[in-house]
Amino acid sequence: MITLDRLVNVLGAYGVRLCGRPERRSARLRSVAVPDATDGRVTGDVLVAVGAGSVTEAVRWAVTAQATVVLVRAGAETAREATVAGESNDVAVMLVDPAVSWSHLVGVVYGLVLEGRETESGRGPTDLFALADSLADAVGGAVTIEDPLSRVLAYSRSQQAGDPARLETILVRQVPERLREMFLARRVFARLAATDEPIFVEPDPSHGMTGRMVVAVRAGRELLGSVWVTCGSPLTGTRHTALANGARTVALHLLRSRASADLERQVESDLVVLLLEGTADAATVVSRLGLAAREMRVVAVRTHTSEEPHAMLLLAFERATTGFGWSRPGRSTLLGDTLYTILPDAGATAAREWVAALGAGLPPRVRVAAGIGAAAQAAELPASRREAEECLALHETSRAVPAGGPPAYDESWDDILLHRLRAAARAGRVPARGPVSALRRHDALHDTHYVATLRAWLEAQGDLMVAAERLGVHANTVRNRLRRMSEVTPLDLDDPRKRLAMVITLAAEDE
Repeated sequence: MITLDRLVNVLGAYGVRLCGRPERRSARLRSVAVPDATDGRVTGDVLVAVGAGSVTEAVRWAVTAQATVVLVRAGAETAREATVAGESNDVAVMLVDPAVSWSHLVGVVYGLVLEGRETESGRGPTDLFALADSLADAVGGAVTIEDPLSRVLAYSRSQQAGDPARLETILVRQVPERLREMFLARRVFARLAATDEPIFVEPDPSHGMTGRMVVAVRAGRELLGSVWVTCGSPLTGTRHTALANGARTVALHLLRSRASADLERQVESDLVVLLLEGTADAATVVSRLGLAAREMRVVAVRTHTSEEPHAMLLLAFERATTGFGWSRPGRSTLLGDTLYTILPDAGATAAREWVAALGAGLPPRVRVAAGIGAAAQAAELPASRREAEECLALHETSRAVPAGGPPAYDESWDDILLHRLRAAARAGRVPARGPVSALRRHDALHDTHYVATLRAWLEAQGDLMVAAERLGVHANTVRNRLRRMSEVTPLDLDDPRKRLAMVITLAAEDE
């Protein structure tokens, strides 16, 4: 089932707005009703008030239909009337722009409420599990439905011919890596890619697996997934035919699920982009995304792998947006080669845990790099995005990264500053000549240690004993080096501005 929150998020892209009853956004919607002149007893959680002459009339129809929400075509000038009428009758009123076609909107509503039901993964029709049960009855074996990456989408209750390998697959929600490697060695996936006919996989007791019949689930040439049946020998006759036909039915379910999921993802993605790029109406956009009006953080993520890099980034986006809006903390979008997610602020540790959970859902060969912006109000999210991008760059290139995971700006601002300085130095935007450069050239020509000595003295804030201890020499050695260094180039160590400039130069040139 879906919630009013999700209906509001999706229909908002069509100019539909919710008036009043914000506390009802978590209400679950199971049915749709349209007024029928020949039957005044229609009921449903969502009433599409086609033909209503006013907002008041639409609300009256909704009360009769026992509806939670009513959609009525009316202009923005009726928002006050809609709010009052809805709150008086405990009905959420959604105003539909008069320019929007009823037929198109009804199709979207029916698709979301009746077909966009929740599965284990948070998307797709619940009857995919019922279909797995029906297939199990028809073929006489336990059924598992998987996506192209061997993740479990649905499975039958039946344990006929079940084995340890199937149980483990269901428990971890995906085929264990050792089993995938065995299937790869036997060219099972290559055969699935080449044929629509069910194929038999021989038993493998060492992996706790009895035999399998497997068939590709395909839409045209695109592989959507596969159906697996546990069986000791190849299926024949009516059971073989039932499996082949079942795969085509599964394809229809998966396509329908994808259409519903992609619609919501596109609406969410567009709204997130508005927040990341800056909008004067940020608070309204946050509300449409179903996020609380509180501080948030932007997390920037990239995936690194030697094979299918774009596919892995898309997979990360899919994982980040899996589940209905109310059942997951963040809202995400893809921009270029980066996944951006806005998370309610619960501290940097919570954001790192989210990144870790995202990475755990990707294949082991994929490395995830991430950066976490500082907490920000809705209007400040563009700044949090820039901070997340800088932290991401730090995670990808720098050694100065917190041991606990990707860097967060409010904890790593100093490393970010040094990263900026080094980038400026590499681009030639710092002075090429000066005391530090002169000492560095002298060290190279005469094998001295003047730059290291200057660094130790500055870090020790002029304390000769501390500097000497850091260098592993006597304090008099440091004193003598400083005297000789001043003969090579003017140091002006008594000038605080000069000392600060040398500290910055050393930091910028340090790799």
